Amino acid sequence: MSMSTPMLVTFLIYIGAMLLIGFIAWRSTKNFDDYILGGRSLGSLVTALSAGASDMSGWLLMGLPGAIFLSGISESWIAIGLILGAWVNWKLVAGRLRVHTEHNNNALTLPDYFTARFEDNSRTLRIISALVILLFFTIYCASGIVAGARLFESTFGMSYETALWAGAAATILYTLIGGFLAVSWTDTVQASLMIFALIITPVIVVASVGGLSDSLEVIRQKSIENVNMLKGLNVVAIISLMGWGLGYFGQPHILARFMAADSHHTIVKARRIGMAWMILCLAGAVAVGFFGIAYFQNNPAQAGDVNQNGERIFIALTQILFNPWVAGVLLSAILAAVMSTLSCQLLVCSSAITEDLYKAFLRKGASQRELVWVGRLMVLVVALVAIALAANPQNRVLGLVSYAWAGFGAAFGPVVLFSVMWNRMTRNGALAGMIIGAITVVVWKQNAWLDLYEIIPGFIFASVGIVVFSLLDKAPSSAMAKRFAEADAQYKGDTPVSLQTDS
Repeated sequence: MSMSTPMLVTFLIYIGAMLLIGFIAWRSTKNFDDYILGGRSLGSLVTALSAGASDMSGWLLMGLPGAIFLSGISESWIAIGLILGAWVNWKLVAGRLRVHTEHNNNALTLPDYFTARFEDNSRTLRIISALVILLFFTIYCASGIVAGARLFESTFGMSYETALWAGAAATILYTLIGGFLAVSWTDTVQASLMIFALIITPVIVVASVGGLSDSLEVIRQKSIENVNMLKGLNVVAIISLMGWGLGYFGQPHILARFMAADSHHTIVKARRIGMAWMILCLAGAVAVGFFGIAYFQNNPAQAGDVNQNGERIFIALTQILFNPWVAGVLLSAILAAVMSTLSCQLLVCSSAITEDLYKAFLRKGASQRELVWVGRLMVLVVALVAIALAANPQNRVLGLVSYAWAGFGAAFGPVVLFSVMWNRMTRNGALAGMIIGAITVVVWKQNAWLDLYEIIPGFIFASVGIVVFSLLDKAPSSAMAKRFAEADAQYKGDTPVSLQTDS
């Protein structure tokens, strides 16, 4: 039996299991609400692991370990920033957003929520936010497809072009079939697989080098800079790496998990589960890259693939150190990370087109069945565009993710944060924040001013825009103020408030 045969069998079993879940979810998908948000029925465990898995894409097992392997432990500032940002997002936004979307016309999508929250009868907010989603998510989807292609290319010796289609096909299929429930249920399975892979792999790597102290000594001997948290970094560089945490407030695929929880009370337990999962996964990913330095320093003859592309380090270590059957299971974790994020990104893009453009402007009277099928068609269309963007074999996962992450973090993050925290925010403030944030990211990215990650100026300028334009605007209407007060009271548990569905 060849090296790749057990892996191929493992991959096929894994993909088959995901498709089976998709078919089961299909039987539970009765209308468009189910397809987009699963009928707001997720419990704490599924909410937590689904949010985590949809957040941590192929970047977790490829981009981050690769960055650590090439530059040393100093790259782990990204992980620290992400942990802080995720915790604040769970604490400040998750429960509030769950309640506020319910009180604002039972909104299913972010554009839907913005339109109802700010009484935007012109629907400008809906159009702008849907376009922002389509722009940055298509780039984000391309990063997932690149990660999947790298996996199939390295594991099975496929050409990049063939691997591109192989890596995307299964994800597209179960997202097409099962919608949000399929994505959320499979995310739970995939999150479990990812944490297993990221705990066991660095342990075996350290053991193969001779233990923790020997591994650290080899890393120091190669370069003492590898263990320096400040290696080559100035204040701006550290702020840029930590700034990744700001992105959480504006990621539609993560915020959708909060909106789909069965109640805001579920969020407290989900936060504890989600943060524990995230910390363990990020620590594992950092350890894979860090101790991988020691392994390949001791075994330079095996370092060919990794020296060409550091993002292949997890794949290379798994293939070298594990029995092919076990390696197949562990490498399925990369496929899990890719599929979990790509599937929910495709779904959010689909919902933006279907709910916020097709239904809102073209077919207001469209039936639930029609919307579900249009949603499925849009999944396919967005996926094909993303595959076209991913066709360049020189693409790097981390580069694509950083651009899309910044775009959402700056365009939506301040708007979402202020919308659930500040009752004086207005429609013009939201519109200004969204536009200023998105434009700042695009312009800053092109000019690379100060070597500062574009999410930071984007987030700051968008926040200033929200405050200035809201204060210059007339005060929110009494109906808007009432809805905010009722949602805020329900979240804080001050009064038992029944569901409001007026806009």
